[in-house]
Amino acid sequence: MASSQSSLSSIRPEAGPGDGKSLPPVDTLISYLLGAKRSLASINHVWRANEIVTASHSSLEESVIVCSRTGFLRRGLNSQLRLLYDVRTEVEQISYRGRDEFSVALKNLDAADARLKSTLDFLRGTIVHASFRPEDEEQKTLHDFVDERGVEELHASLKASIDRTNTARAELDTSNHEFDDELAATRQSLRHYHTATKLASSRLSITSSSSSTSDSGLLTLSSMPGQIQSLEAHAQEMAVLLESLVRHFDLCVTAVKHTDGGGAVARSITGDMPTGVDGSNDGMPNIGAEINAHLNAPLDPMTDAEYQEMVTVLIKDAPEAEDVVIEIQDRITEMESIFEQVQTQRDVLLSISNATIEVHGHLSSLASNGLPRYISQAHNFTRVWHEENDRINSGLAELCDLHSLYDGFLNAYDSLMLEVARRRHVRQRVEKVIRETRHKLDLLHNEDAAARDAFRVDQGDFLPSDIWPGVGLAPMQVQFLRLAGGHLDGDPVEDDVPEENGYKSSGGVKAEIPQGYAEGEHIPDLPRDLIEQAYARVKLRNKAASQMHAP
Repeated sequence: MASSQSSLSSIRPEAGPGDGKSLPPVDTLISYLLGAKRSLASINHVWRANEIVTASHSSLEESVIVCSRTGFLRRGLNSQLRLLYDVRTEVEQISYRGRDEFSVALKNLDAADARLKSTLDFLRGTIVHASFRPEDEEQKTLHDFVDERGVEELHASLKASIDRTNTARAELDTSNHEFDDELAATRQSLRHYHTATKLASSRLSITSSSSSTSDSGLLTLSSMPGQIQSLEAHAQEMAVLLESLVRHFDLCVTAVKHTDGGGAVARSITGDMPTGVDGSNDGMPNIGAEINAHLNAPLDPMTDAEYQEMVTVLIKDAPEAEDVVIEIQDRITEMESIFEQVQTQRDVLLSISNATIEVHGHLSSLASNGLPRYISQAHNFTRVWHEENDRINSGLAELCDLHSLYDGFLNAYDSLMLEVARRRHVRQRVEKVIRETRHKLDLLHNEDAAARDAFRVDQGDFLPSDIWPGVGLAPMQVQFLRLAGGHLDGDPVEDDVPEENGYKSSGGVKAEIPQGYAEGEHIPDLPRDLIEQAYARVKLRNKAASQMHAP
């Protein structure tokens, strides 16, 4: 350094009285060069600024694509969700309607079947009076005259319809439960979606609770171009500042080289330039090449005035170099902060997009796989229920008809006992008339016989016997002949039944007359209390029927 100073003194004489300023010592110039060399390390911040700008552009492009895709999916999600819940509501209504109609049909069937069973129980409990049946026959009830095979077949048919309906309803319930599970999974996906949007809003410091999800996405995307413009401005300004540092470094090198032995000193100082100054990174000027070219270039001659001017500029710029470095550091710090916000905004959009894609994927899977099956199951239940409902209604009508038939049988049996009582009463009246008539006929016969006998005694000796053959005959006698009535709605029997024990059949249908009825009509002898009970039941039924048909 001493030899350099002495050489500098021999080359550059001290300023005279007219120079106005003295030249700085050589070690001061060297210190300027060292400081300028250290300031060139700021190029790393410039490289980082370039990386940040490039990455921010990529983030913006990715965010635009993601935001557009998310907005498209979100608009589709709203309509899909409405359609999904409309389908679920309709399927549930089908289930409710079918369940209610089936429940009503079962209640009607149970009521009709209970009435039929009650009537059958009455038939089982009603014993046919022995006087109606042959003497050697075992005791029978009215139920013995009923063929229940029709009832059993009807019950089997109704049970098959009920079982088929229950199976279809169980399948529909299972399908609806699966549908509900799918909806629960969808709601879980929606919760993830809302959680992602809320987290995004909190990360973006969007405090308004009324902001919609779409508004959050627009705010996130709309703020990014301004942030990137700010990053670009910082990067450009940092490049300008770096260029000023390079020019300051070049000026220091030139000043040192114009000293005695300064070239060697400059080469020794610039031999190990800061990392990155070689200009190997893409998109940045090759500063290292420029510096090396300047270092290796031949020394141009310079006048004392030019040298004085150069040194004056160097002295002025040297203190400002540190400020430039600080400004570059401040700008890269600001850029890192802005870049972090850009990355956060991009991550927010990605999280919202992923949540939206999750919901959309679930809905798409449901629409393509589960939903057609759930709708088909509802249609299947409707079809089965309509078919079986017709059969159940037909069976219900048959149950009511059977009940009416068997109830009519009970009523007819009670009416039969009343008819028997009426016929016995008529028979008694007939017998009374016969007895009274026979008594009168006997009186007339005896009176006539006595008169004829008196005539014979008084006039018989005077009348020849051949004048009237009938003069000596006794009066005629009248005999009552009971004839079997035959059948009310048939043709008369061609051959009469021979007279036996004073009874003879002279008419009837061409059908077999039961044994014991050929000699005359047989009227059962029923207890009085049995007839009174039958009369009370018939009267009660007639009263109920009149009340039912009353307006």
